Amino acid sequence: MPSEGTFAAFAATALVLLLIPGPAVLYIVSQSVEHGRRAGLTASAGVHAGTLVHVTAAALGLSAILVSSSIAFTGVRLAGAAYLIYLGVRTMAGRNGDGHAPVKHEGRLGRIFRQGAVVNVTNPKTALFFFAFLPQFVDASRPVPEQIVVLGLTFVLLGLITDSAWGLAAGSAASWVRGRATVRSVQRWVTGCIFIGLGLVTAFAGSQRR
Repeated sequence: MPSEGTFAAFAATALVLLLIPGPAVLYIVSQSVEHGRRAGLTASAGVHAGTLVHVTAAALGLSAILVSSSIAFTGVRLAGAAYLIYLGVRTMAGRNGDGHAPVKHEGRLGRIFRQGAVVNVTNPKTALFFFAFLPQFVDASRPVPEQIVVLGLTFVLLGLITDSAWGLAAGSAASWVRGRATVRSVQRWVTGCIFIGLGLVTAFAGSQRR
């Protein structure tokens, strides 16, 4: 276990970082607005299932290998970019299911969960967080993997709280959006364009790292 002071400092810093919207928050909000709160909470759970993959990789030392390998990191970055662009095109095409009713079908909720996991697994910023940021709070004189797991799970818990809050807040607007075809159409196009923009930024940002 990290010391109490270190743990508190990590939790406070992680909370600040989590409150800054990124691709995962955008995905959660878009699903909540389009399908309701249940979909937003499902998306949040999927996103942080993806975060657990990064926690596991960090505990096993795989994050360092990923970030230090130009080919591997570029592959993850481009995969993440491609997936964000795919979500943007899909959203603009209105292929996220029936926007007139909340999500109820378990299969659709499963798809939302899986997409959320992929969004975060292929997010290079999350990999960098666990490689460059989290180790700063690890005491080398104590068992390192255990500390990484504790800090990583803390990050997941805080992320579930903050991202679920985004989902619940956005879900409040779902009924209003669904009742207005023009607003729903504009929402899809704006969300789709943002996804595509984030994908392009992800694809080209860091292309000059090495």
